Amino acid sequence: MKRLIVALIAISFMPVWLTVSAHAQQTEIFNPSTRTYMKVDVFRARQGKPARKYNRREVRLRTAEQPGTIIVDPKKKFLYLVTDDRRAIRYGIGVGREGFGWSGIVNVKRKAEWPAWRPPAEMIVRERKNGRRLPAVMKGGPENPLGARALYLFQGNKDTLYRIHGTNEPWSIGHNVSSGCIRMLNKDVEDLYTRVKLGAKVIVKG
Repeated sequence: MKRLIVALIAISFMPVWLTVSAHAQQTEIFNPSTRTYMKVDVFRARQGKPARKYNRREVRLRTAEQPGTIIVDPKKKFLYLVTDDRRAIRYGIGVGREGFGWSGIVNVKRKAEWPAWRPPAEMIVRERKNGRRLPAVMKGGPENPLGARALYLFQGNKDTLYRIHGTNEPWSIGHNVSSGCIRMLNKDVEDLYTRVKLGAKVIVKG
């Protein structure tokens, strides 16, 4: 009986998303394209690795784009780093939820290792009303939603507020889960980070 009680106590402290196949909760997500907030239902899947098809690998890719160019295919959940006119490195990604997708041509204007996360002031106020306190700045680290690395995407000199970044939720790779940012496994974004130069062209398909 004593062992049973201890086991039940341990289970009660386990994260909910580890013990159920799908759990929904409502939250507000900032949409950079409209600069507004939208309430959405967030589903957390059972803990596990992404499907094998999202593993990093070299693939054939015919393109006229220069080596070093990043091509994002949100529909297929792949990011390609062009290495020559016939080859690319392909990575699995997580992309924007319905209503948060976008397309266009941007450039990498900043790179950061273990980036800090700065929630917008409006988000801090809104989350406080929902009973959740967000810090003004969350230092980089394993619990930070931006993960191990971040590539900041600009259109000209304007920050789009979109990023290519790591994640502390590896289950999300292969799904439409973000507010428009492109998320990768930490080990993959670390690899991409070493290969991509500032100014690199990023094409996000429509």
